[in-house]
Amino acid sequence: MIKIGMLIGDRYEILEKIGTGGMSNVYKAKCHKLNRFVAVKVLKQEFSENTNFVSKFHVEAQAAAGLMHPNIVNVYDVGEEDGINYIVMELVEGITLKNYIEKKARLSVKEAISIAIQVSMGIEAAHNNHIIHRDIKPQNIMISKEGKVKIADFGIAKAATSNTITSNVMGSVHYTSPEQARGGFSDERSDIYSLGCTMFEMLTGRVPFDGETTVAIAIKHIQEEMASPREYVSEIPECVEQIIFKCTQKSPDRRYQSMGELIVDLKKSLMYPEENFVKIISAETGGETKMISEDDIAEIKQRTDRVDLEEPMRLKDREVQKMTSAELDLDEEDEDDPLMPPIREYQPKTKAQTIPQDDDDDEADEEYDDDDMDPKMERITTILAIVAAVIIGILALVLVANALGIFKGNSAGELQESTESVQDEKVLMIDVVGKDVEEAKKLLNDLGLGTKVTKQESDTYAVDQVIEQSVMAGEEVELYTTIDLIVSSGSVGVEVKDVVGEDEATAKSAMEALGFVVTVTTAFSDTVEEGKVVSQDPVAGSKAEPGATITLTVSSGPEIIKVKVPDLRGMTETAAKEKLTEAGLTCGSVSETYSDTVTEGCVVSQSYSPDTEVEQGTSVNIQLSAGPEKHTYKYVATLDAPSGYSSGEVTITITASDGDVRSFKTSSFPCAVNETGFAVNGGTLTYTYTKISTQTVTDPETGEEKQEDVPEEITTSPITVEFAQE
Repeated sequence: MIKIGMLIGDRYEILEKIGTGGMSNVYKAKCHKLNRFVAVKVLKQEFSENTNFVSKFHVEAQAAAGLMHPNIVNVYDVGEEDGINYIVMELVEGITLKNYIEKKARLSVKEAISIAIQVSMGIEAAHNNHIIHRDIKPQNIMISKEGKVKIADFGIAKAATSNTITSNVMGSVHYTSPEQARGGFSDERSDIYSLGCTMFEMLTGRVPFDGETTVAIAIKHIQEEMASPREYVSEIPECVEQIIFKCTQKSPDRRYQSMGELIVDLKKSLMYPEENFVKIISAETGGETKMISEDDIAEIKQRTDRVDLEEPMRLKDREVQKMTSAELDLDEEDEDDPLMPPIREYQPKTKAQTIPQDDDDDEADEEYDDDDMDPKMERITTILAIVAAVIIGILALVLVANALGIFKGNSAGELQESTESVQDEKVLMIDVVGKDVEEAKKLLNDLGLGTKVTKQESDTYAVDQVIEQSVMAGEEVELYTTIDLIVSSGSVGVEVKDVVGEDEATAKSAMEALGFVVTVTTAFSDTVEEGKVVSQDPVAGSKAEPGATITLTVSSGPEIIKVKVPDLRGMTETAAKEKLTEAGLTCGSVSETYSDTVTEGCVVSQSYSPDTEVEQGTSVNIQLSAGPEKHTYKYVATLDAPSGYSSGEVTITITASDGDVRSFKTSSFPCAVNETGFAVNGGTLTYTYTKISTQTVTDPETGEEKQEDVPEEITTSPITVEFAQE
């Protein structure tokens, strides 16, 4: 069991719990060997007890550790200690894409495409290393505080799907591909489908398919057409809609066949949002939606309603089950060759090729064998026919457009050149020398090129005019290339002084003395004292014109993180301290106080009320119960003689309410009493004495009457008395 403060792997100190999921808990930890913070993902007990899963988990995590990409949460280490199976990963400070979508309701087209491109690049890097994620969803995509997009859970996702684990499946089924929902073979194109569903949610704020049960959602993925995202958000460009549709085709063969293809179209959608350049393969080629059978539904329900750790992945479609290796054009060696590409899900092309489900076997085999054309040849013929039809259609459109003057004088050669330029992803560089740097940036960005600006003094060019460009005008350059621009800082420049580390007032005065205008911003810093300069722009040693603006970034001290104080009342001292540590707080002083209601040794009160927001690391004082307070009482009084008493010895008895009895004798009144050490605050008081009374008696022999003294013992009724606290 993981506890805060424990050390695992002789290097990772567990600091706090930062997340939980279906299969694991995530903790922030410190690596003492490399002196850095990391995230440690620990498998939950139910999965750690399954040796088959743990074995695959370690293999896949080690494979994922070989992935080093800026858009992937890097895996540093994997290990096991005392039954604890863990992965050590890069610590990403930020939120999940799921939470980001929930906060913003939906994302803008530009932002969604930008995130999709970064995710695609991370997935592409994994696919190039023969690693498939199989659980792409917004919950597994992190957005750091710097805006960097990173994919998490490589390796653990594959280990899970290899064992058909469906834990937390309700969160994944919204993004699962049809072949995964059927239990069939899944490859890189399953990740493309899941990313398409994720893009749909980013743009619309809703998942493409929803339902009350996982089975219902899985069936929709298999047989229902996806709604157009433009029905919910009309400003989504048509090309973006088509990209999502192509990603989420039911048949893997009709989707993008690689992440590289998808990235190309995503980038084009940013450059040419008004064009519809996405090519989707016609459903006539065999990718039509298939109705799911009752057996399929039963199978899906069985897999989504329970966790099956032993049953292997299997192909579900009856057509695939009846096909032989010869029909799939594989020889015996190819079937066992791990380097061969996976067998893709079979999709029937024509009615004659589909084996009827309700006819008997002999008739079905006869109908299937009646087709004289080789299936491979038929597919080639079909594709060629489609390509020919598309080419003829394009030529017809061009001829009509030219006849109507739509292209306004553009020749077919110019159109072909433009098309080839897009296909080759190259553009002609323009001349921006002499232009204002902002204008130059905009012109180059409109061409799909980036810019990097370097300042340089110039006697020829005015301030902010472009002096030189790294690519000459007229040269071809690939899209998205960064063009270096040297920009004039003016003919006369003043060297900027180094004020980093100085206090704000001193630094500002020094810059103003040089003739600069100073603006100040603030930033958190763990290393620079509050009120001192963290950085400056332009940097020290560079030159700027008098009157130029110098930006000073001043430290506002370490970032103050607020946390809520937990309710510690009623907890033992140990439990209260653990709770404070989990919340990022420390335990201050511990004292005791009497309590009639709280069990001895448990917290009676705390120095901060529950749910109060305080700075992380704040000390919270607690008071523990010492049990009910114990008092002693005394009876101090001056007693008069009881009524009817004349003389003789009197016994005075004090009886406390808890049965404690005290008595003494006296023959002198008034009498002082001082009894102490009673455990209760009251009791009763009684007097016992002998009373002599004179009675007339008759002598039986003589009959003479005479007076005699007769003793009589008297005990008074109990008198209620109160004791005083000592």
